[in-house]
Amino acid sequence: ENRKLKTENLILRIQFSLIVYIKITMSDKLYIFDTTLRDGEQVPGCQLNTIEKIEVAKALEVLGVDVIEAGFPVSSPGDFEAVQEICKTVSDTTVCGLTRAVAKDIEVAADALKFARNARIHTGIGTSPYHIKLKLNSNEDEIIERAVKAVKLARNLVPEVEFYAEDAGRSDNEYLAKVVEAVIAAGATIINIPDTTGYCLPDEYGAKIRFLMENVRGIDRAILSTHCHNDLGMATANSLAGIVNGARQVEVTINGLGERAGNTSLEEVVMAIHTRKDLPFDTGIQTQKIMETSRLVSSLMNMPVQANKAIVGRNAFAHSSGIHQDGVLKNRENYEIIEPAMVGVDESALVLTARSGRAALKHHLNRLGHDPNGDELVKIYDRFLILADKKKQLSDEELLMLIGNGATADQSVKLKLLQVVAGKSTIPMATVHLDVMGAARMATAEGNGPIDACMNAVKKIITSDFVLDEFLIQAITRGSDDVGKVHVKIFAENRPLYGFGADVDIITASVKAVVDAVSKMSIK
Repeated sequence: ENRKLKTENLILRIQFSLIVYIKITMSDKLYIFDTTLRDGEQVPGCQLNTIEKIEVAKALEVLGVDVIEAGFPVSSPGDFEAVQEICKTVSDTTVCGLTRAVAKDIEVAADALKFARNARIHTGIGTSPYHIKLKLNSNEDEIIERAVKAVKLARNLVPEVEFYAEDAGRSDNEYLAKVVEAVIAAGATIINIPDTTGYCLPDEYGAKIRFLMENVRGIDRAILSTHCHNDLGMATANSLAGIVNGARQVEVTINGLGERAGNTSLEEVVMAIHTRKDLPFDTGIQTQKIMETSRLVSSLMNMPVQANKAIVGRNAFAHSSGIHQDGVLKNRENYEIIEPAMVGVDESALVLTARSGRAALKHHLNRLGHDPNGDELVKIYDRFLILADKKKQLSDEELLMLIGNGATADQSVKLKLLQVVAGKSTIPMATVHLDVMGAARMATAEGNGPIDACMNAVKKIITSDFVLDEFLIQAITRGSDDVGKVHVKIFAENRPLYGFGADVDIITASVKAVVDAVSKMSIK
């Protein structure tokens, strides 16, 4: 009898394991549960009003998320109103409200969700020793009892209930399996396994999901969900490990916003699955809307996206190394695994810095309508390196300025050296060295300010009379290290003459502009 019973149990376990294996490995729908408006909004300074929340909810629905966790209705009248209004606005996406395993929380959430076409209550309780003993001052049996009671109440109020086992990442797997089994029997159809503190390693979290898949009775009636935090920088890795081991819902936020170090980033998980063809899942996300949604959330929540953030950071598709730029120009796939247009980015950015090579410079000049070759390109590149050493990166306007500066080779007057002394307790003084038709000339002069002193020194060298009639300074872009451009008009020889100069030093740019103008005079 015992041998027969053991054999039957072994056969059942093998059959069950085979079913789990098929469920894990087959191509399947992966549900995207977005909690930007709940967990993401918990970030200090990221709070939104109801109108802003509705705008984000609309964008999330267009993006294609399956579930929007719109808020925690019992937490405040504002959150209740926002959840209710989002329910009226969203058409097909499921709207979810968070609760604790408390009757009032659940009843208030159900009231807030009454206008939703597809409503879900997300209720739960802590299951780790820390939460059971230190936070809830309870015991394991009581936790299961409270969990079951909460799920049953929610199930009577809305058609769909998700249960979260808070701090599941640090929960004992066998006890966690008991809790999950009990809440599935009570009516929960989605089970959230949060790594609330971001403590797990990917293999550890993946093993936890697989353990539940293989040891929970009734697991075939529920979907396991991941909810990972980024305290150790592994939220996305843990979520993917969970998916590979059987989870079919992933809880994410736009730009990875969330408590402390943030949550799993929607864009990272979605694009990892899209890029890695060995992950046979369908998210239904309209990836071309990712960048647009990211910028909307960043703007409304006043939370800039870090430059090197995967997928949506401004440097995600930017290349500044000459070797990388040359490789990208030959074939984008040399250094990019994602096509920029796939996430709503126009094109890769070949950022011009002192590390850039001639290939990238020529590419940008071609894009701007110029096609320098041979010695001309070498000369422009030499001027480019001088300017690039002074700046972090160069703009299109600065490139055009570089081409324009090439004209100085034909000027009758050229600036060779400029030295200026100025300060609060110093009389401004400038020393200017010019090349006038091949002859070196130098003069020193004082002035009311550094630029006036420079103008007076130039006038000493250029003996022909001229009057500075207009003087205009503009920044090409923004920032203290940006190139300034100067336009001047002088009046000489009974006619107006115009000059242009540009430099990271505005005084040098001013002198260049005046020299450009006076070089057009009949100098003797």
